[in-house]
Amino acid sequence: MEYDFDGRTAFITGTTRGIGKQIALTLADMGCNIVSTGKTVEEGGELPGTIHKTKSECEERGVEAKAIQLNLRDETQITEAVDTAIDHFGEIDIVINNASAIQLANVAEMPANRFDLVTDVNVRGTYLTSRAFIPHLRSIGGGHILTNAPPITIDRSPGSAAYAWSKLGMSFVTLSLARELRNDSIAANTIWPVTGIDTRATRYFGLGTEDDWRTPEIVADSVLEILDRDPDSFSGNACYDEEILQEIGIESFSDYNVTPGDPAPTSAQLFDPEFERSW
Repeated sequence: MEYDFDGRTAFITGTTRGIGKQIALTLADMGCNIVSTGKTVEEGGELPGTIHKTKSECEERGVEAKAIQLNLRDETQITEAVDTAIDHFGEIDIVINNASAIQLANVAEMPANRFDLVTDVNVRGTYLTSRAFIPHLRSIGGGHILTNAPPITIDRSPGSAAYAWSKLGMSFVTLSLARELRNDSIAANTIWPVTGIDTRATRYFGLGTEDDWRTPEIVADSVLEILDRDPDSFSGNACYDEEILQEIGIESFSDYNVTPGDPAPTSAQLFDPEFERSW
């Protein structure tokens, strides 16, 4: 489907690479202005990509973009980044909590500083970013808060307790906001991929092989559909990418697969071991 996001602006955390970058580029393709945020500002480090590279690629698509360095563990930086973005664009009606830290380990093997990292970036970062935008979203008459996090379906996750807690915490904050903001025309929803997505984190942590992954485009296309919906009627939903795309008539996801074949729902099952596709 084609969407028209002309005149809209999205503030996205974690746009240097992976899913966050693809969401930024996909929204830019539809005319949405972009605030590109993240920690990486210079090329040549251990990880590829910078917030400025994403900004440039968005501008090549004909939209306005601004890059703002942002460490989600720093409350002052979050506040300043939000203020800077609003001052620059005037109105920002889309807030996407995409950035996450990942660490998969047993409780006995994961030190406190790594627990603090995933908690600070994932739960606290989502909380503070969303909170910082509430007055602005109210003042402009509404908008969307969308978080890259899974449905809350489990009460334990052996082998990845800290990471699972932090991702489910992102969902908990977002879905709670849906109720708190229901009279303000501000939607708050989550999106999560059914399969593994081909990102650096997926490869680094050995979460399957290319046969198990889809490209970040499947998440980005799902994001378009969610953000195109009326915030007064679509809020408080924990969405899977496949289900959102099926709702708009997409029956085959083969174009998103990294290799031929149909990847298993490993990402959904990470937080919902009983998950089964409806198709």
